[in-house]
Amino acid sequence: MGIVKGLATLAVGALAGAAVFAGVNMYREATSGAPDFDKVGDYTSTAKNVVRFKLAPSNDKLAKCMPKVKVDVAVALETDAKGFDVLDVKMSGAPASTSFTVFLLEVPGAPFGAAEYIGDVNTDKYGNGKTELRLIVEEAFSSTIVGKERVRKELNHMGMWFADPKDDDFCLGADNPVTPFDGDNEAGVQAFNSAPSLPKAPLP
Repeated sequence: MGIVKGLATLAVGALAGAAVFAGVNMYREATSGAPDFDKVGDYTSTAKNVVRFKLAPSNDKLAKCMPKVKVDVAVALETDAKGFDVLDVKMSGAPASTSFTVFLLEVPGAPFGAAEYIGDVNTDKYGNGKTELRLIVEEAFSSTIVGKERVRKELNHMGMWFADPKDDDFCLGADNPVTPFDGDNEAGVQAFNSAPSLPKAPLP
């Protein structure tokens, strides 16, 4: 089903529980021309639908260490027209000169389930960063063999990790485990995820 379809389904339920989801900046934006990416990336698109949501620090301690961080995500739905969607990530208030790995996930928190590594975001000396990724997002899924059966897992969530195991030390100290969420198989802890924007995913 992927993040985008999960968002569309969740939006229906959100109408009945607006108080629960108050403050969550998540919506599907329909446009007749190019979508507004002024706040999230620079991609010029002809997509008629853009999905936007936010990532939040993965735990309370990280949130206290990064009180001004913002991670905005926009997905231009263009698979039917171009064979891929365009996913833009924009960060501000993050740790300076730091690399983060980006994953589509089955489940936002540990143990995360199926995960797909899709790219990196690098911040500058001011803690700002952005990236544009071209991939399948709306229909994202993983497929593998479990026993004798092929199993499909929907990737309805997104998460970001500190790419260097030492980059989370400023907040969590030096005794945190090394995780495998980077191309070299050595990363820090998960920094951000989409749980607040998609509290009921993964959806059936």
